[in-house]
Amino acid sequence: MSEQYEVRPDDEFKRIDKLLTEVITDASRSQIQGWLKDKLVEVDGEAVKSNYKVQQGDTITWSIPEPEPLEAAPENIDIDIVYEDEDVVVVNKTAGMVVHPSAGHSGGTLVNALLYHCKGLSGINGVERPGIVHRIDKDTSGLLVVAKNDKAHQSLAEQLSNKSVERKYEAIVHGLISHEYGTIDAPIGRDPKDRQRMAVVENGREAVTHFRVLDHYDDFTLVECTLETGRTHQIRVHMKYISHPLAGDPKYGPRKTWGLKGQALHAKSLGFEHPRTGEWMKFEAEPPEDFTEMITFLKNRR
Repeated sequence: MSEQYEVRPDDEFKRIDKLLTEVITDASRSQIQGWLKDKLVEVDGEAVKSNYKVQQGDTITWSIPEPEPLEAAPENIDIDIVYEDEDVVVVNKTAGMVVHPSAGHSGGTLVNALLYHCKGLSGINGVERPGIVHRIDKDTSGLLVVAKNDKAHQSLAEQLSNKSVERKYEAIVHGLISHEYGTIDAPIGRDPKDRQRMAVVENGREAVTHFRVLDHYDDFTLVECTLETGRTHQIRVHMKYISHPLAGDPKYGPRKTWGLKGQALHAKSLGFEHPRTGEWMKFEAEPPEDFTEMITFLKNRR
């Protein structure tokens, strides 16, 4: 299906590839340049190049074919299964593991491992994301629940939508937070200055993070974050927004602050209603070794 955009006065003289990164929020500039090269983008019915400077009143039309789904293959990869029954699997994911296949990550993912270890997964999210109800970032460790059938998937998705799933994270952040509790209610969307990052933006999607201070160190704070919503990079973006970015975060924090595999963020606690029995289930997983080593070091330095 084709989509259109009419160039406004404040868009005039912008390069078309730059303008379209502002209009098509889920595409990168390099992707858009590829579409222009393949003549999938037209201005008033004519294909144009990436450096075309738009004029007020131009009608830009694009029709991008759906990408071929990446069918995940089973792979014998060790994973930490905390709980499993006929409906759900709860996994303690290691930092560095991608949750599902995508461009650049066709294998070695949690989904590949689960397809090997489990007899079946929910098909609602298609062949590239079977069973995946919610995700955590590649370099974030900790708990997530996976659906083994469509009924379980629907129930868990509804619970996430109703904000009844309990998700608590531990994080080490830069600086000393002066108050014991706080709530960050700030919408998150694509960063207009860098399409590879998310940011607090006026027209973003609702995002709410509650936090509680667990400990203070000389120049870091250990916090527990509770998610009310689940936006991409939510805790990382919100903590940066209040000037306390996560330690070791390569995208949103100071570079090379600690020898961590990624940001100091761990999904420690997960609670939900079992989709078949209605029983409330809660799981906890301790942070990985590099996370706890950093805490020990910071405590000893006080």
